[in-house]
Amino acid sequence: MTARPTSTFWRESAPLILASKSASRRQALQHSGVPFEIIPADVDERAIESRLDSADADAIALALARAKALAISAESRLVLGADQVASCEGRIFGKPANMQEAAALLRFLSGRRHRLHSAIALARDGAVVFATVGVADLTMRALSEDFIAAYLMAVGENALMSAGAYQIEGLGAQLFSKVEGDHWTIMGLPLLELLEALRREGALLS
Repeated sequence: MTARPTSTFWRESAPLILASKSASRRQALQHSGVPFEIIPADVDERAIESRLDSADADAIALALARAKALAISAESRLVLGADQVASCEGRIFGKPANMQEAAALLRFLSGRRHRLHSAIALARDGAVVFATVGVADLTMRALSEDFIAAYLMAVGENALMSAGAYQIEGLGAQLFSKVEGDHWTIMGLPLLELLEALRREGALLS
């Protein structure tokens, strides 16, 4: 039996399940007072993306978030799935597969404005009860080859953990000249929309 989580606002008998290993999503939930436990979803993101090759970025991000939530969803527990993709000039990007792909992605985004599409899905009893996508626009400054190489050496395989090959809350901040959008959406979790959905589900005190 799971003990009732200690939270001023939480009304469920068990914590939220976060189907993600993302440090930024974990931090957002911690700071907002939502108790959770992490059970990463084992889904083949590339296979899902390949089946949606004609879909837009919002649809791809939503499909990934829904798949992750449903992969873990069971009994009466609330499960949060989330994913993020980037789009720029008709191209859609997920997480780079390797460091060479990360470097090529940074070269393409250099000097351009791209959009982040951050999707979340809440599931309970094997069904999605809420899903949405938040967007933010980021302008990357012109990057030299020397900077790209130095940046990737500094961040290492963390570049493979996020769409766009960066975490803006860290060294990724050095990539940008302008950011337009909600902070939490950029972090990969449209938090205000999530909190409102949890209130509607009766999981949070209104």
